[in-house]
Amino acid sequence: MGMEETTPQFAVCINNAAYPDDLHLRMIYQVLRDESAARSSYIRVIDETGEDYLYPAENFVFVEVPPEVVKTLMLSAS
Repeated sequence: MGMEETTPQFAVCINNAAYPDDLHLRMIYQVLRDESAARSSYIRVIDETGEDYLYPAENFVFVEVPPEVVKTLMLSAS
């Protein structure tokens, strides 16, 4: 496994029109790698409940965060 595969990924929600009760605009979500979902233009994100769900990738923008922020985001997700 390479470093890229183990580094958590995050994305910001930029469109929640179809999922107003599930997604929050401008919120940062942790993204789980899912090759099958990616082939269909979806990404798997972890929500506030700690559960993961598939959403259209077009609703998000991937962001790079500093290691200190990753630690904080991972703590808030657990």
